[in-house]
This record gives sequence, structure tokens and C-alpha cells, in this order.
Amino acid sequence: MQHQEYKNHVRYYAPHHFIFYPVIAILLGIALYKYFTDDVNKALWLMIALLVVLAGWLSFMMRQHYALILQNRMVRLEMRLRYFQLTGKRLEDIEERISFGQLAALRFASNEELESLVQRTLSENLSPTQIKESIKKWMPDLMRV
Repeated sequence: MQHQEYKNHVRYYAPHHFIFYPVIAILLGIALYKYFTDDVNKALWLMIALLVVLAGWLSFMMRQHYALILQNRMVRLEMRLRYFQLTGKRLEDIEERISFGQLAALRFASNEELESLVQRTLSENLSPTQIKESIKKWMPDLMRV
């Protein structure tokens, strides 16, 4: 299993990040170039540029939206189960006092430091970044979207 920590936990999806979005950027560049250089078809090139922007934006939103909603539900359920297994207490009792971002950051904490980090988050209102930076033994999540 690959070692994971704060500095290397970001993931990329190659077809979108390295193929689709660069193609969208190139098409947008061409459409804008043609818009500024072709006096005859200016309106057409502007419309093409707007369509390219719309296609890129919609693809990003749809790809992210459903996957992230499902992932967030799974993270919440995973943390409820894990917290209960480790402490015998229900996480639901304190969930309303922490944000989802804080909860998602807490999931990277090892079992040994989770409960104390939850208590510290509650008392000091740590940001997700502060939580991640406080983790001494990182539990990787290699299956995130």
C-alpha cells in the first residue's frame, strides 16, 4: 500500500485532468483567437467559445456532483461506525458541532489519535487543514473520488 500523508493525499483522474480539460482549454483558446481575428464570423466564434465553456463547466459539475455527494455520505457513515467502535459513543451526538470538512479531515487520523483529535477539534474549533497537519500517524484513503 502506498504511503499517504498531508503532502500527497490529492488525487487526479487522468482522463479529465490531463486529457479532457486540456482539450477544452485548447478549443477555447482557438475559439477566442478566431473571435478576435475573424471579423466576418465574430458572433459564431463567440458562440462556439461559450459552448466550449459550457461543455467544460457542465462536465466538471456533473462528474463531481454525484460522486462527491455519495462520497460524503459514505465518509459520514464510516466515521460514525469507526468512532463508535473505538469509543463506544455515538458520533451523531457531536456531529452537529463540527463541519463536514472537519469530519472528513478527522478520518485520516489513526485509531490511537482519533478520539483525542475529535475532542481537540471540539474545544479549539480546528480547521480541516489544522486537523490534517496535527495527525501524527496518517491513515491513508486510497479509494477517494
